[in-house]
Amino acid sequence: MFEAQQLVFYSCVSPVHMGAGQAIGVIDNPIQREVHTGHPLIAGSGLKGAVRHHFTRTWKDSELISRLFGPERNASDHAGAIAFTDATLVTFPVRSLRNAFVHATCPSALARLKRIAGSTATWVVPTVTEGSAQLASAAMLTDKRLLLEVFDFAGTADIKVTAIADWLAANALPPGDEHEFFRDKLKNDLVVLSDTDFGHFVRNATVVEAHVRIDDETGTAADRALFYTENLPPESLLAGLLLASVERRKGPGKDNLYDAERVLASVLHDQGERRGLQNHLLQVGGDATSGRGLIVVHAAAGDRA
Repeated sequence: MFEAQQLVFYSCVSPVHMGAGQAIGVIDNPIQREVHTGHPLIAGSGLKGAVRHHFTRTWKDSELISRLFGPERNASDHAGAIAFTDATLVTFPVRSLRNAFVHATCPSALARLKRIAGSTATWVVPTVTEGSAQLASAAMLTDKRLLLEVFDFAGTADIKVTAIADWLAANALPPGDEHEFFRDKLKNDLVVLSDTDFGHFVRNATVVEAHVRIDDETGTAADRALFYTENLPPESLLAGLLLASVERRKGPGKDNLYDAERVLASVLHDQGERRGLQNHLLQVGGDATSGRGLIVVHAAAGDRA
């Protein structure tokens, strides 16, 4: 039973490859996707593993890590006190004729975000028809049309979308001057497409990279060593819940257990030399030595009710 929870956003700084583990299409290494929507996601198990690895390298406190995440061996001794839900897609960057790209989203993605955000999200999920788009600002329009990739949408500015954009800019990205441009971009260039149109972009506008293996003897590409890897593009925004319970363990010290709020604080916030996740970079997924998988973690302000 979890006694505390926190809404957490994950903003992609670099391409992110969370591998699906199997391929049935032309891409050799596809990313994880939801079965029912086809939207990219980051599985909670992968997030938890990446966070544990990060803390193991930076905290140098294996006892506390075992208390929070569960023992690395002898898992039956006690369960961990922290859990990560899957991080689901909130916005997806789509190339635009104006302002380079937009932050695209859709009603189903917004509705799912509103559900986990609870009472902190007071905005209304808009209704959008196929072939049209609702924008936070009319500045993106050309003769009332919005051009994304090679597609032309009938666009209108809507105060509902403006309210969502303002909320996301205030809650999804960290404060500070280094993030000001990206907060403003999210606030001004949010676009809501229909579920169908959004689904097309998240399936067909990811980053697909060709890789080859170099033969050490010849210095050229090895035969039959070409493969393709899919990545979630930079500026993608995902969200999920961080859940905490009272610490569970047996033996000495069980009278001095962390409560759920302290467990959350230990994982999220800096405490002395131990740096938490809040507003810091985290590496997730594959191709780490190629600079892939960098995300900024930000816990939203306010309590979820």
